[in-house]
Amino acid sequence: MNKPANIVLVIDDEPRIRRFLRAGFELNGYVVIEAENANEALRIATFSPPDLIILDLALPDLHGAEVLDRIRAWSNVPIIILSVVAAEDEKVRLLQAGADDYVVKPFGMAELLARSEAALRRYFKSATESPIVVAGPLSVDLVTRTVSLNNAPVRLTRKEYRLLHILAMHVGLVVTHDRLLKEIWTGNQRDNIQYLRILVRKLRQKIETDPNQPRLLITESGVGYRLQNRLDAEPATDEVQ
Repeated sequence: MNKPANIVLVIDDEPRIRRFLRAGFELNGYVVIEAENANEALRIATFSPPDLIILDLALPDLHGAEVLDRIRAWSNVPIIILSVVAAEDEKVRLLQAGADDYVVKPFGMAELLARSEAALRRYFKSATESPIVVAGPLSVDLVTRTVSLNNAPVRLTRKEYRLLHILAMHVGLVVTHDRLLKEIWTGNQRDNIQYLRILVRKLRQKIETDPNQPRLLITESGVGYRLQNRLDAEPATDEVQ
C-alpha cells in the first residue's frame, strides 16, 4: 500500500548540503521541501507546516537559533539542528531552547535518518501518548502513516491523510474549520470551507461503513469536526457538513 510520506523541511543555504539531504530523505520515503534562508523557511513553516525540520544554524539572513525561537513560539514540530560547532555548551543551549536533537557536521545520512525517526516517534507519542491512534475499527499509525480499517489497509490521498492525521492528533476533541483549512491548504483555498466539506466527504467514503450516517468522523455543526474515539453513540446523520 502506498502511504502518505512524512514531510521534512530542510533549511540550509548550501545547495550541496540540500541536495545530499534531499536524496537521503527521498530514498527513505520522505517528501522534502527546501529553504535556503530563514525568511523563506519561516514562511513555509507557517503556511505549509512540515512534520520535521532540519535546521542549519549558519543562515545568511538570520541565525538558526532565532529561527528555532520563532518556530517554537507557536509550534512543537520536531527540529533537528545541523552545525559545524561541536561545543557542548552550544548543544545544551539549543536543546534547552527547544531543539529536539543536534547533529554535528560532517555527519552520515544513516545517523540523521535514525535521529529523525526517533524525533518523530517522541513527538507523536508525546502528543497522543501513543504513535498509534485507535478509533473504533480505525487505526492510524502517526509515524509510519499507515491507516487500517478492521485490520485492512486503507489507501488515502495526501490531503485525505492530512485531514485524518490532524483529527487523530486530537482524537475525541473538536478541531475547528479554520484550523483544518489553515493546516491543509494554502492560498485562497484556506478561506473556502467548501474544499474542507468535499475532503471530509471523500474521507468518509473510505473510513465509514455508511458515509451518510458517520460514526467515526463527526460533524460539530458550525464549529468543525471530531474523530470519535468511542462508537457507543448513535450514528449522526450528516445533514450539515
